[in-house]
Amino acid sequence: MGGVWAAYDVGRTAAAAPQLASGTWLPERRGAGDFTLTDQSGAPFTQASLAGEPSILTFGFTHCPDVCPATLAMLARVSRATGVPPVRIIFVTVDPERDTPPVLGSYVKAFDPRFIALTGAPATLRAFAKRLGVAYQRDALPGGDYTIDHTAVAFLIDSEGRVAAIFTAPFDAARFERDLRRAAPFLAVHG
Repeated sequence: MGGVWAAYDVGRTAAAAPQLASGTWLPERRGAGDFTLTDQSGAPFTQASLAGEPSILTFGFTHCPDVCPATLAMLARVSRATGVPPVRIIFVTVDPERDTPPVLGSYVKAFDPRFIALTGAPATLRAFAKRLGVAYQRDALPGGDYTIDHTAVAFLIDSEGRVAAIFTAPFDAARFERDLRRAAPFLAVHG
């Protein structure tokens, strides 16, 4: 994986940041802080797990009727697009009560078996989301069910595990693909 990103790095320009059409490049990258979540296989996932390769991280829940599945479908398309540098797609639940690791595993596999899904204790998830500026709340529905309103955002994480750019809905796959190509030289680990 490093060779692909190294090839993109060769073409790096002197510009301070890529010009993104559908996202905001952060002037200063920031980490997500210390956290321990659990992936769909039950393994721990921490800040250190974010390092090594670029990722796109988004929040949502498996019972979401529209935005979440549309976002994951778009990210699946983008991750398979020709010429787009490889990125991990990471889906973090805002509904740990219903979204257990097996439920999350089945859900993301329907979009792409390579996707990573994360859950955790409610307080841990809330603190993680808050550090990234993601808000969410549970809203009651008639009949005793509930939904979750949440910030619809995707974070572009660099190879060092730091947030480099933020994309907000509505997402457009073609613009997202172009932005990933533009951002690629700025995401590799430099040493």
